[in-house]
Amino acid sequence: MERVGDLLPDTARRLGLEREYRLARATGTWEALVGERAPAAAGACRLLGVEGGALIVEADAPIVAQELRLRATELLAAFAAAPGGSPAAELRVRVRRA
Repeated sequence: MERVGDLLPDTARRLGLEREYRLARATGTWEALVGERAPAAAGACRLLGVEGGALIVEADAPIVAQELRLRATELLAAFAAAPGGSPAAELRVRVRRA
């Protein structure tokens, strides 16, 4: 018997969905970390992608963006150490336009 979670990476690669799979894992990791380390921002931001060593995040309001920027070092370190995360040197936060 094998765990489904152990089969997913190879299956995603065979189906040409490896990038989407990595983003889905990273998104889940990001949401959990924000919930733990910046609870005021939980549910009010989302990971859009990982590009060139930077996490690209969208915040619903300027105050949420500020909270994330204040905790950037802590969030980046936790993201690098977490399963589904990856090392990133920068946190780029943009505010969602209404």
